[in-house]
Amino acid sequence: MKQENSFENPIMAFDWMKDAYEYLLDASQRSILFMDILRKRGDNYFVTIKKGEPPVLIFDYKIILSGSTLDRPVNYDLAAILPRKADTIDPEKRPIIIIDPRAGNGPGIGGSKRDSEIGDALSQGYPVYFILFHPEPVPGQTLGDVEKAEIRFVEEVAKLHPKAKKPVLIGNCQAGWAVAMLGADRPDLTGPLVLNGTPLSYWSGVEGKKPMRYAGGLLGGIWLSSLLSDLGNGNFDGAWLEENFESLNPGNTLWTKQYNLYANVDTDEERYLTFEKWWDGYSEMTKEEMHSIVEDLFVGDELEQGKLSLNRGKILNLKDIKKPIVLFASEGDNITPPQQALDWIIKTYSSVAEIKRLKKVIIYLISPDVGHLGIFVGSKTAKKEHMEIIKSFEIIDTLPPGLYEMIIVDKGKKEGMSDYDVRFEERDFKDIMAFNEGKEEMREENADFSRVAAVSEINDQLYDTFLSPFVKMFSTATSADILKQLHPLRVNKYIFSEKVNPFMQIFKMLVPAVKKNRIPVSPDNPFLTIEKNASDNIVTILDSYQSVRDHFDEALFFAIYENPWMKILFPEASRRENRKETTKGKGVGNAYPTIRRERR
Repeated sequence: MKQENSFENPIMAFDWMKDAYEYLLDASQRSILFMDILRKRGDNYFVTIKKGEPPVLIFDYKIILSGSTLDRPVNYDLAAILPRKADTIDPEKRPIIIIDPRAGNGPGIGGSKRDSEIGDALSQGYPVYFILFHPEPVPGQTLGDVEKAEIRFVEEVAKLHPKAKKPVLIGNCQAGWAVAMLGADRPDLTGPLVLNGTPLSYWSGVEGKKPMRYAGGLLGGIWLSSLLSDLGNGNFDGAWLEENFESLNPGNTLWTKQYNLYANVDTDEERYLTFEKWWDGYSEMTKEEMHSIVEDLFVGDELEQGKLSLNRGKILNLKDIKKPIVLFASEGDNITPPQQALDWIIKTYSSVAEIKRLKKVIIYLISPDVGHLGIFVGSKTAKKEHMEIIKSFEIIDTLPPGLYEMIIVDKGKKEGMSDYDVRFEERDFKDIMAFNEGKEEMREENADFSRVAAVSEINDQLYDTFLSPFVKMFSTATSADILKQLHPLRVNKYIFSEKVNPFMQIFKMLVPAVKKNRIPVSPDNPFLTIEKNASDNIVTILDSYQSVRDHFDEALFFAIYENPWMKILFPEASRRENRKETTKGKGVGNAYPTIRRERR
């Protein structure tokens, strides 16, 4: 029987023409609205710079103490979050201090929504303080200066609440380092510490997954950040850190983020512009700060090893933290996977028995799929994990010493909100090792990273001796500003601004008419289905490229640092790592149990 051609049927042909017309009308309208949002993003870039890149907080705040007034001035300030009309704040409840990451972006993302860490704390009656920073650092400021300023801020908060318990510190991503260092340096100042997506154990990971930790070794270590700092006339441009983050997931960076806006252009404008306002607010670091971060915290991993001094003589050891620690990580995080958030526990302590003997409380909470930013930005995370963490502070204070996993179970909807059951289940080192998939080669891999640190140190000395003087000779404030404005991430923003591109005014003029006559296409339109399938195929191609690239980078890393010649050239690195692995009860580098077990 001959199959009928759909286009020979006048009715079916008319349906296809109707669907095509509806889709083309919708696509053209979406394209105009999409381009106008890019115009607004570009214009916002200039407005934000003109205003001095203020925090993206939606909450009112008042500066309590400025870091610029301290003996060693820094570009940090202590702000008190002003309660909303609906909030009833109890001044005798322990204050909560939130620190956002200074990892290339501006401050405030932790309070850019009502459903956020700040909003959750205010809704439960806690006095809330926020440590913010300005886009340009004070010349010559160091991590030691910043930590000293944050100690002063915590002391000031404690003075403002003399009848309350000691403040809770919440550190997001890179700020978690600051919280951990402060807790180890001054354990007498703080209450519980919450670290969200913080890579305290930067060398850790699982082979074949989350390859960001190999970047330092493939680039030769710290010398590249020193070069970029010299080209920046003494400051490191945070846009380079953001570019590093974006390169991890080319599918999302090059396609998904833009397509999702295009596909949902009627509803996602405010969300997109709010996030981009923060993402486009680049902050700088001094060369001294960036050097310490890369050399001591990333490549050198010195905080985990108990060797970090911050230039003040005192060695900071994570074992010195006295108050309960809550570690929030996610298996969907490609920047700080659970291994980097948790492995310091099994490297710092010999067993759970030692944790109990030293009267420590360590709690971890694992999300199965939240991305890195979602850990401290996502509304769903704020409504669930952060809300329950904040509710549990008083319980955490009463827990007997030990290692726990925080389990949150959704019991369903109750009066329009989710009702959760929270419990703390005792865990052992084998549960943390389960995240490493029972890896038995961890000792040798740590020796690889120890060799990375040795190579990095040599490369940095060579750069400082032979190249840095010439780079500094030709670097000026003007040349640094030109290089900043030519950075691809900045060009990608302002090229769509009507201040730079007059053609964007066309979309601005068309938008009112488009919104007035907006006709969204039907969800079952076959051409819309073709569009979505094409988008999925593009993402699949980019994800395949990412997978090949990541496996190549990993193979290259091990080919370099497991090379017999490398082991001959840097034998001390391997011996030092092996000594740490076999040391029991010294506070750092304890031996790893080689256990293969599924996670509970």
